[in-house]
Amino acid sequence: MNTTDTSDFVPIYDSLVAEHGDVPAEAREAAEEIQREAAEALDWSKVRGGG
Repeated sequence: MNTTDTSDFVPIYDSLVAEHGDVPAEAREAAEEIQREAAEALDWSKVRGGG
């Protein structure tokens, strides 16, 4: 069984974030924005409410 300390990967991740930006965080934010826009576009409550 191989035990690898996960803290060994932190400097690599930090250097990638510094070089390319925090891609997972940016993707998460974009997905959340798309979900908000889709929910608004698919909200039929105003149409069904008659007002």
